[in-house]
Amino acid sequence: MSSYTGVLISDQLLQSQFTQVELRSLHSKFTSVKNQNGIVTAGDLPALMVTSKAFKETHTEEEIRNILSGLGSNLSAEIDFESFLKAYLNLQGQTTSKSGGAKNSWSFLKASTTTLLHTISESEKASYVAHINSYLGDDPFLQQFLPLDPATNDLFNLAKDGVLLCKLINVAVPGTIDERAINTKRVLNPWERNENHTLCLNSAKAIGCTVVNIGTQDLVEGRPHLVLGLISQIIKIQLLADLNLKKTPQLVELVDDSKDVEELLSLPPEKVLLKWMNFLLQKAGYKKAVANFSSDLKDGEAYAYLLNVLAPEHCNPATLDAKPDERAKLVLDHAERMNCKRYLSPKDILEGSSNLNLAFVAQIFHERNGLTTDNKKISFAEMMTDDVQTSREERCFRLWINSLGIATYVNNVFEDVRNGWILLEVLDKVSPGSVNWKQASRPPIKMPFRKVENCNQVVRIGKQLKLSLVNVAGNDIVQGNKKLILAFLWQLMRFNMLQLLKNLRSHSRGKEMTDADILKWANNKVNSTGRTSRMESFKDKSLSNGIFFLELLSAVEPRVVNWNLVTKGESADEKKLNATYIVSVARKLGCSIFLLPEDIMEVNQKMLLTLTASIMFWSLQQPVDGSEASPSPADVSPATSISSEDEGSTSLGGEISNLSIDETASEVSSQLDNEVNSFGDGSRGEETGCIAVKVVQKRTSAQLLKYERPPPSDADDVFSSCWRIVDLDTKFPLAGGLAGCKFPAELDRS
Repeated sequence: MSSYTGVLISDQLLQSQFTQVELRSLHSKFTSVKNQNGIVTAGDLPALMVTSKAFKETHTEEEIRNILSGLGSNLSAEIDFESFLKAYLNLQGQTTSKSGGAKNSWSFLKASTTTLLHTISESEKASYVAHINSYLGDDPFLQQFLPLDPATNDLFNLAKDGVLLCKLINVAVPGTIDERAINTKRVLNPWERNENHTLCLNSAKAIGCTVVNIGTQDLVEGRPHLVLGLISQIIKIQLLADLNLKKTPQLVELVDDSKDVEELLSLPPEKVLLKWMNFLLQKAGYKKAVANFSSDLKDGEAYAYLLNVLAPEHCNPATLDAKPDERAKLVLDHAERMNCKRYLSPKDILEGSSNLNLAFVAQIFHERNGLTTDNKKISFAEMMTDDVQTSREERCFRLWINSLGIATYVNNVFEDVRNGWILLEVLDKVSPGSVNWKQASRPPIKMPFRKVENCNQVVRIGKQLKLSLVNVAGNDIVQGNKKLILAFLWQLMRFNMLQLLKNLRSHSRGKEMTDADILKWANNKVNSTGRTSRMESFKDKSLSNGIFFLELLSAVEPRVVNWNLVTKGESADEKKLNATYIVSVARKLGCSIFLLPEDIMEVNQKMLLTLTASIMFWSLQQPVDGSEASPSPADVSPATSISSEDEGSTSLGGEISNLSIDETASEVSSQLDNEVNSFGDGSRGEETGCIAVKVVQKRTSAQLLKYERPPPSDADDVFSSCWRIVDLDTKFPLAGGLAGCKFPAELDRS
């Protein structure tokens, strides 16, 4: 039986930038030109790329030609498919800048990280290093490595083990990561580093970072532009965290009536910061309006007015009369007397560094915002904010939408979806090809009926997907019906989960997946390891202690849960400890989840379904290894275990038994046997090092290139350096390194 292999290229990092759908499409276009002309040259690329959906609306063929020429491309030179992909990524980066990140909400989160023109700002690097030294200098683990020297690559080297980035996320949004789940040792093995980076990236998504084009390998290698880009996002999320009515109700002073308050609620944090700055500048008598954090601040005049109105006691009369370079120095001196951290230098002000100016203004706001303490206005602002449960659900759906990698960044679900465009983008991701873009209107949309048309198409597609939308019309979304919007997004998120599970390696054999299937799989998975815990439904109150989910995580990957850290979950504090640990362990495993610990403690059935489905999705992507079915003595949880006679008696069971092992497994095993027999003298003895083949011979072809599990602890010394060696195409290039090694018997799993 033949197995699907997809489009493979030698540069794995480059391949990771594309989905297989994109690679097949691009490879088809490349091949068609090659078949027509015999070869493909750089000069053929403009005509080829201008037909792409990604570029046809932003570039002409001549513009693409000029960009490629500007990058130093010899248009007459022959290129291969990998060079074509690199040129495509370069152009994609140019497209992002041309489309104007500044026009998009919270533009710094949408900056492209795929461009191959990797340049980093030394000023930004120095500022972020100073931030890290300041906020993490007293951390018990990191203090041995801090302070970092901004003139060296210390930052990128320290980021390679993932601890720094995880800790920085917790500084930005406290409590995001349970630090008990972080692997903190002075020297980490590859498996532990990968766990930290997986935890970091999934947690970064959970606080609103865009990490679509960043992988764990990028962080392991400490690639400067990607590491700095991620750190930049994390720090800015921290600095802008208070720029909303919930955290700072005094912001209501910036508007005059309730309609304006609704508009304020929909603004991204950086727009709120600009609105605040202009409000105070108007008070101070500054005649211009500041529209950005770059060119409008270059002369330092706006800063001088802003600081004078906020802290007149530190005012220097000479500031406004000074030349721009001298004024920039005086502005920073003034800010320092206000105890504001320096995120930029006088040179950065003169050059209009957008990121650093934004950070500096945010720091000024955090230190002293100059807003009223009028109790009536504050009470009104608090009335305008949502209740806890609504806010929690809005947060979950907002983060989920942003994780899909759509073009528009969502800041406030209830406001941003009202024109229908974002929902159409989400539907196109969840059900590709379902949206008729010719009938859709792109923002900004001035005509109200165009918004209704967009939302009507959203409802129509939702009904086609068999979502429950009885008596729902597009106008309900336009009017911002919160209950309806949350219900629609939940159904869409659930549909996406079930489709992913249905399509995963054809496990379901075309059968529709249901909530009951997920429930049954989870119970059978836990019971197969010899434990008796089970959940009756996703509303089962016994789930609040977290034990069942920890046992489920341990069942899919025994190494991931440290049972010494697990409590019995009897008191509220113990339940909270278990819940926070569950969220971090699931993310560390590789699950992309957006629930909060409170959702587990309160048994929020929607969020618990997403958690279980995410664990199931991760598990079904892994190969099945019979030796892992039974737990080791160290893996015993606080819950009571059943007798060993019942261990492994059920696998996925029932309807989920159709979720079979990958059909290519037997092929891979056979292929490996052939490779082993053709290697060296064909011996399968331990002295030839072929034990590595035995360990992984049941794995599917897609996973042979990168073995993801660690060796048993007692084999670390002799085996860890040779662990990722199996590659059918390269005839075990590192296997010779195992010759003569004596391995523990448990390594032989064949």
